[in-house]
Amino acid sequence: MRLRPLTDPASFLIIAFGLGAVLSQGCAAPLRHVDRLPNYPVGFVERGMASWYGPGFHGKKTANGERYDMYGLTAAHRTLPLGSVAVVHSLPSGRHVTVRINDRGPFAKGRILDLSLAGAQALGMTGNGTDQVELRVVRYDPRPEGMGVLRVQAGSFADLHNAQALFTRIQRDFTDGRIVRTELPEGRRYRVQIGRFLVESEAHKASTSLDRMFHLQSFVIRDDG
Repeated sequence: MRLRPLTDPASFLIIAFGLGAVLSQGCAAPLRHVDRLPNYPVGFVERGMASWYGPGFHGKKTANGERYDMYGLTAAHRTLPLGSVAVVHSLPSGRHVTVRINDRGPFAKGRILDLSLAGAQALGMTGNGTDQVELRVVRYDPRPEGMGVLRVQAGSFADLHNAQALFTRIQRDFTDGRIVRTELPEGRRYRVQIGRFLVESEAHKASTSLDRMFHLQSFVIRDDG
């Protein structure tokens, strides 16, 4: 689930621009933790829908450079620093499992966590494919790759022209935009992202403004590349 910036100048897939951001409107989404706690992210709590990913990604590199092992107790989260260790509770069943965050995802609106196959089996959710969970970060193994900048993902497309069209619409109002290509088991995707944020509240504010201005369903990710 690694993202690879495109560098072919003929197709201008990676585009950086330095225009002033129009981010003063809108309210930031409520956060469940304080951005600058010395022991961030220990104590972070989040509730939402979890999914799982398995055979199509098995053996591929994760965001921290490891090979994804679907039989290991790991998970993907969009913003938690890599190396975070979380206890994940299934709210319907009461089961729980401890996993280590070593990848980025899920890249679907309305989901907060992608568990490995082993993690999903521990919660008994492989049949349904999703489950309502609560995750709590209980410790953190600080590593340099874990604290990359935050970006807002505005959209993901199978067709490059659709990604370029969205990028053209939003680039006048939001800074540090780019299109990145990623290879997934279901095919190639082109992801439109904006911003380089160090504080999550600022990234969420940008996401809220972006959604309101362009009728999108964006979300915040952490860029470890």
